[in-house]
Order: sequence, then C-alpha cells, then structure tokens
Amino acid sequence: MSSRRATVFEAVEDTADGPDPPYLYPEYRSTTLRAPKRPLLILPHTPSELTGPVYGHDAVRELDHDLTRGHAREPLGERIIVTGRITDRDGRPVRSALIEIWQANAAGRYLHEADQHPAPLDPNFTGSGRCLTDDDGSYRFVTVKPGAYPWRNHPNAWRPAHIHLSLFGRAFTNRLVTQMYFPGDPLFSFDPIFQSVRDPKARARLVCAFDLETTVPEWALAYRFDIVLGGPAETPMEA
Repeated sequence: MSSRRATVFEAVEDTADGPDPPYLYPEYRSTTLRAPKRPLLILPHTPSELTGPVYGHDAVRELDHDLTRGHAREPLGERIIVTGRITDRDGRPVRSALIEIWQANAAGRYLHEADQHPAPLDPNFTGSGRCLTDDDGSYRFVTVKPGAYPWRNHPNAWRPAHIHLSLFGRAFTNRLVTQMYFPGDPLFSFDPIFQSVRDPKARARLVCAFDLETTVPEWALAYRFDIVLGGPAETPMEA
C-alpha cells in the first residue's frame, strides 16, 4: 500500500510532480501488469479495520529488532545499525508505530523460495525484523548490509543494496511501504524502481546517511534513515 490509501498516517495526494512513484512506470516492467487501468474507488473502512488490531509492546519481542541474533551463530557480512525517527509533516514524533523490515542477506539473496539466483543462503540470517517507535518517534535495528542482486526486469538488471521498511498504523490496512538505499551506490542510475521517484530531491530522501555518532567502535557502522509522513519533505512510498 502507499500513502495514496486512506491511513492513519498523514500524506500528500498523488500528483504528477509528487514524491511517490506512479502506479504505472513502464521501465519497471511489472507495473504494466498491476497498475490500475481504471480510476480507483475509495472504499470506507469497516469498524474492524479502524479499531484493531492495536499493537502494544507485548506484541514485539525484546530481540525482534536485532536480525543478527536468534540463530546458532552470527550471520555473515558487515554488521550495521539502522536508526531514525518517524515524524509527521509538522515534525511531531509518531509514537508506538510498528516498523517491519525485510532484506536480502550479505550475498544479495532473500530467504524465499522465489529467489533462486546462484548466491549462497545464510542459515544464520532470516532477513526480517520489527520494532516499535519510542516516545520520540525513534527506531533502531541491528542487521547486516544487504548485497545487490540480479532481477529480470531488463538485460543485466541489478538492484542496488536496499532495505524494505513497512510502517503500520492501528490496523493492517493502515500500512506504508518504502525502501532505504545506501550512499554512493553505482547502480542508482540503472535502477528503474529508484528512478521511478521522479523528483530528484524526493529520490535523495530514500538514501540513508552514514552516522558516525551512532557507530559503535570496533563493532558496527551506523546509518540514519528518517521517515517523514506528509508535507513537502515526505518520504516517497510505494504503490
């Protein structure tokens, strides 16, 4: 889902020059199959969608934010810390928001049956985690830096290293999805998903920043990725 759906998160309307990618972007081939051919219909939410489920701290386990733990050994790859804040258009923190992330492993492979490209799986890395934002709207994950991977969108197509982030409101129908990229990736100009965000300033908001202050000496580099919901500095969201 995207910010164009009615959600508890405040977001801008979809316009030709807005920050969100369009539903139909021919360079991203699968959008030609799934983009709506007719105007969308706004369906009112039912009481069950508006009232539940409500996520509490008891629904998120203590180590769910740390993708490097919970297995027999630590995963292979470069350990990193990803932190940031979620705020609304006026800079107010979004508290107790459920964030889920998923990603490829350090070799660029997902733990999914549909991913069969010849890169090794890591038995100590499942590639998903979750946490709740605190009273300041802040979140924190520990993971490994994902690798680039091939996809069949066009000849010799490779996706830049990225992490998917999913933000939930108070119901599963209230969901926003985006991707976080890493600075200086040489694949940016070749990736139609990244380029489908037409505004260069909005596109730049999908790239995290190296954070030396949060980096833990001799343990892990840190990156910061703030998410803004609505307003002129809105973080682009996927359809």
